[in-house]
Amino acid sequence: MNVRVVEGDLLDQKADAIVNAWNRNTIPWWLLLPQGVSGAIKRRGGTEPLKELRKHGRMALGEAVTTRAGRLPFKGIIHVAGIDDLWRGSEEAARLSARNAVREAEKQGFDSLAIPLIGSGSWGLSSAQSEAAILDELSRIESEVEVVVVRFRASPLSSSA
Repeated sequence: MNVRVVEGDLLDQKADAIVNAWNRNTIPWWLLLPQGVSGAIKRRGGTEPLKELRKHGRMALGEAVTTRAGRLPFKGIIHVAGIDDLWRGSEEAARLSARNAVREAEKQGFDSLAIPLIGSGSWGLSSAQSEAAILDELSRIESEVEVVVVRFRASPLSSSA
């Protein structure tokens, strides 16, 4: 598997699909104030992907499902249940989410995938912990999908959208 790490805005990556770390779909999306990647998707891509995601029902930890990308320039968005029922990230959740996102990308026929640092930020994992867990898990997977792991850095579009 070809994996590289970049700094930037996930939504600005050139990839067939992006990964959105989501809760386990236990609370209606419209009751939440999406932040991070989910908030950026809502602002720049519209609410369609989040509404479509809700139709999938409760997700197991690390489970991955694909929705359309709304107004974003991707073939799809792969949403992963990257936090537990107590809204905490973990290395296990980051690993499961990364593995299942790649498997979902293969299933959907996507050639490339951009993954954020799942479980980091307000979910409890440090960026370094998330990145290490994701990269270690990806090193164990045989796949033709090209993966970019994105360390967030705001772009002019992300701050103005």
